[in-house]
Amino acid sequence: MNSRVHRVAILVYDGVKLLDVAGPAEVFGEANLLGTDYRLSLVSTTGAEVTSSIGLRIAVDGSAAAQPDPDTFLMPGGDVHPRTPVPRDLSEAAKNLATRADRIASVCSGAFVLGASGLLDGKRATTHWKITGELAARHPKTHVEPDAIYVRDGTTYTSAGVTAGIDLALALVEEDHGPDMSRQVARSLVVYLQRAGGQSQFSAPLQGPPPRTPALRRVVDLITADPVGDYSLAELARRLNVSTRHLTRLFREELGTTPARYVESIRFGVAKSLLDQGYSATQTAAMSGFPSYESLRRVFARELSLSPAAYQRRFATARRESSQ
Repeated sequence: MNSRVHRVAILVYDGVKLLDVAGPAEVFGEANLLGTDYRLSLVSTTGAEVTSSIGLRIAVDGSAAAQPDPDTFLMPGGDVHPRTPVPRDLSEAAKNLATRADRIASVCSGAFVLGASGLLDGKRATTHWKITGELAARHPKTHVEPDAIYVRDGTTYTSAGVTAGIDLALALVEEDHGPDMSRQVARSLVVYLQRAGGQSQFSAPLQGPPPRTPALRRVVDLITADPVGDYSLAELARRLNVSTRHLTRLFREELGTTPARYVESIRFGVAKSLLDQGYSATQTAAMSGFPSYESLRRVFARELSLSPAAYQRRFATARRESSQ
């Protein structure tokens, strides 16, 4: 095991999400109990304490500029920056730390701060599933991967929302000290060393705005009202009184997909919702319009890298009795 001192600088600010800071810090702290030597410093732009998103004050070790060169610079997220521009002093502090660090990492919306500093230009990155679209729109030079738990591009790491910061920190510990150490830390903290599936397993079903075109909005209404109906291309075109060619073009131009794949995506969203409510996988397949359990299983494996049963074990809030 590499026992050298490893300095980790965490840049905090008013509104920072406390778990984005505490989650990775606990991983490094647990690793220290097992023999590593991570030295954590909390810093702010001015050296003044900050107030977290839940109102708890966070004392810091000084300003970003006054800190020794970090081996790792970690940028946690908060709810404020997806909604508003990143303040210049924060982006400059992030850039200052990043240029002096061996590697940089962000948790959740901390990617917006890295992006505002130009640190994600030309790189692959991710953030919380709710705001991946906003990150891509705000930073078109960044290739955003919306389903990843975390992404490594060279010495730059970005992670999905909140608890994904723990996954990220475990990956950093493994990079520094090998898989045995990261496995021991994960066991101590009672967390997965590597979660199965991407973050789309946590996303809300049927997310996103409705289609702009009235004909396509009618498609959504038709399928969600009766997912088990016949929605072949020919049948959809007949119901909407348009040609199959025109309907295919509408889907391609507005939604970037085919009618069949879009129908499947709506059924998939309905299926996730039914599983969340406690219906069995077999019931869910029938009620959401899939021809069989096997076809439902294939879609879950492709989209989430999970079976319907595995998804339900994680997220169902109640079990329905077979008599209901």
